[in-house]
Amino acid sequence: MSGYSSDRDRGRDRGFGAPRFGGSRAGPLSGKKFGNPGEKLVKKKWNLDELPKFEKNFYQEHPDLARRTAQEVETYRRSKEITVRGHNCPKPVLNFYEANFPANVMDVIARQNFTEPTAIQAQGWPVALSGLDMVGVAQTGSGKTLSYLLPAIVHINHQPFLERGDGPICLVLAPTRELAQQVQQVAAEYCRACRLKSTCIYGGAPKGPQIRDLERGVEICIATPGRLIDFLECGKTNLRRTTYLVLDEADRMLDMGFEPQIRKIVDQIRPDRQTLMWSATWPKEVRQLAEDFLKDYIHINIGALELSANHNILQIVDVCHDVEKDEKLIRLMEEIMSEKENKTIVFVETKRRCDELTRKMRRDGWPAMGIHGDKSQQERDWVLNEFKHGKAPILIATDVASRGLGPQNEHMKRLL
Repeated sequence: MSGYSSDRDRGRDRGFGAPRFGGSRAGPLSGKKFGNPGEKLVKKKWNLDELPKFEKNFYQEHPDLARRTAQEVETYRRSKEITVRGHNCPKPVLNFYEANFPANVMDVIARQNFTEPTAIQAQGWPVALSGLDMVGVAQTGSGKTLSYLLPAIVHINHQPFLERGDGPICLVLAPTRELAQQVQQVAAEYCRACRLKSTCIYGGAPKGPQIRDLERGVEICIATPGRLIDFLECGKTNLRRTTYLVLDEADRMLDMGFEPQIRKIVDQIRPDRQTLMWSATWPKEVRQLAEDFLKDYIHINIGALELSANHNILQIVDVCHDVEKDEKLIRLMEEIMSEKENKTIVFVETKRRCDELTRKMRRDGWPAMGIHGDKSQQERDWVLNEFKHGKAPILIATDVASRGLGPQNEHMKRLL
């Protein structure tokens, strides 16, 4: 890695030969399964004096932003319910051009007809582009994905090109396959425009195509913790080049028990990296994770710190006995599904309840399909596709579908 090139022309061909990691020492990928994921990973001892230097502050304040007074900034933050903690936090950008993204990124933004940055993007972009560690707390669906992906592209464009055997420069950890796939869909469009490569690494799918992507070289890797640890242990990738780390939906990852895996993964990444943590809530467990992984970070919060209802969704709570649930659900379905364009997600607590309710509704003639963690990835992808395209407008789901689906115009009701 001492042979880093200073060539910053990102317009030229980014191709390179397929690396060969691991060898026989790592053993075959289909080898022995261990009860403690990551136990073969050794915590690295980093000597920062010996590591190649890298840049992470690329932010240039736009002249329009520089002329904006402190009072105008504070008025904007109050109007968007933005709370900032930390030292020397940059001003929020009110327009896309103020972020100074590359022209090819701006072209994609223009094609998507976005009118203005969301609150988390407006404040998050200047912080991320400045190379600072940060925590972003905002409700699901508020634009967090672009908040970290677009600065990641700028970060990558200022790093040396990947060489043979290099792992990703940007690593995004996500709690579920569905969320990881959604992030990959967003990343792919911008990566194509910027001539970068990205891949999505998750369990429940064949390993071969994922390994081939890693061996060809990717600048951005979106991964669930379990599958990434599997590949790290077997030498199919490495995190030596990772300088931009994202923990997406950190609260959900902790809820799902991923903290030990996350810590083992982070131990493989150089400590002077830039780390961005994103979450919908801010419980003490997430705060502790931030203290352990981030340094002198900026904390951005949109709305209330406590878990609260989304004001954009009508919330009706109907507490009832178990024997009343099915009858009330059917009456509700008759009301909602009277309009053909409507779609409905019914959340249930257990996989068994998910299967039972799906069978019952289908027997009664309702176009329902179920999704939970025991279903294969192929089946989950198919069910979600049927739901999103309206072929099966009723989705019965456990909390595997609670984040990352990005539903539009669906009525949601949690059975209490």
